[in-house]
Amino acid sequence: MNVLDEFDTIAAISTPIGTGGVGVIRISGDNAFDIIQKIFTNPKFEPRKFNHGWIIENETKIDEVIVLPFFAPNSYTGENVIEIQCHGGINVVRNILNLVLKNGARMAEKGEFTKRAFLNKRMDLSQAESVADIIHSKTSSFAKASAKNLSGVLKNKIDNIRNTIFEVLSKITAGIDFPEDVREPEYEYLIDSFEKILSSIDSVLLGADTSNIFRQGASVAIVGKPNVGKSSLFNALLNLDRAIVTDIAGTTRDVLRETLDLGIPVTLVDTAGIRDEGDNKVEQIGIEYSKQTLEEADLVLFVYDASAGINDEDKEVIELLKGKKYLLIANKSDLVADKNDDAIYISAKSGEGVSELKQKLSQKVCDINPENLEFVTNTRQQECLKKARNSIEQALLASQLRELQDLISIDVKSAILALDELTGELITDDILNNIFDNFCIGK
Repeated sequence: MNVLDEFDTIAAISTPIGTGGVGVIRISGDNAFDIIQKIFTNPKFEPRKFNHGWIIENETKIDEVIVLPFFAPNSYTGENVIEIQCHGGINVVRNILNLVLKNGARMAEKGEFTKRAFLNKRMDLSQAESVADIIHSKTSSFAKASAKNLSGVLKNKIDNIRNTIFEVLSKITAGIDFPEDVREPEYEYLIDSFEKILSSIDSVLLGADTSNIFRQGASVAIVGKPNVGKSSLFNALLNLDRAIVTDIAGTTRDVLRETLDLGIPVTLVDTAGIRDEGDNKVEQIGIEYSKQTLEEADLVLFVYDASAGINDEDKEVIELLKGKKYLLIANKSDLVADKNDDAIYISAKSGEGVSELKQKLSQKVCDINPENLEFVTNTRQQECLKKARNSIEQALLASQLRELQDLISIDVKSAILALDELTGELITDDILNNIFDNFCIGK
């Protein structure tokens, strides 16, 4: 983007394109009020009051609308902002947007409204990134966790860590620059401070794996020999008849995938039964797909027939699970009295035990209960935290070795820079553009 474009007045449709009750066109920039005055019949705006009227073009009425004015700096972007609420038909929304563009605005780029909010200090970079997370969240739990970031929970945590590091750096710097007036801090103080800082950073990184699963989802494969109830379990977990179920062994020949919301997005995969397939080429292909899916899965549900017990065919499949995270599922529990403590007993036919399986499945995929996650972090933020942690580790080691505090301060400064990169106090244009390119236009 050209530097001068940063000061243009921008506009975009902020609601999904299509038929709906309401459509919203957002305008932001110095000329936002000038533009709306040209096309609106009631342009007498006051703070905290909306206006009702018509959008017009050459005295021709386009649509009856409500206009919400936001005066800088008290707006989402920190600039003058106009939001036009019109009827939600695709043509009327586009007609109004085209009229706005014709009267002096340019089309907003991806994420440009939120980018301006960041550049105008309305939010830090972690809060800006949470906006995209909320929009693209695949589960209600992830949306709630992302909202915590938007409210500033992660920002406040990082600010507290940074302030602690800065306080240590200030004492080191004062001792170096003014040795006659200020003594260098004791090494025991430095060691204790750095250990507490490392603990604070670790508390943020504790939920990194869960955050990544929240964002990317997990793959869960249902495997076992033919006719043990894999497809029945697949349907029971989804609570719909997605896979064909018969008494004929080998009914499933292909791999079926559906998304399951367990607080985290789970891709549930139903696979063909694994066995010695003989000369049936179609079944051979299905079984190869099953083995490949098993290798790629984050978690495997190994299903066997509880009424028959684990036989040699089952054991051959279990051999394929070595090194994988899996749950042992005993299906057809309604047909047995004696139960193996290592297995989870269910009846896919009646639904018995399925709710309990969902809970255990979620616990197995996530190391932390999503409801207990204080905030979520993304890969970029985690890398910044790891850089800060590495720098503090070096400072701790140097303090334990009683090295010159002038040298220790170099690592402490590096830690602060890493945290500044996380919050956006120190950021390059390439990183900034890469972040906001993942947003949708209109946000």
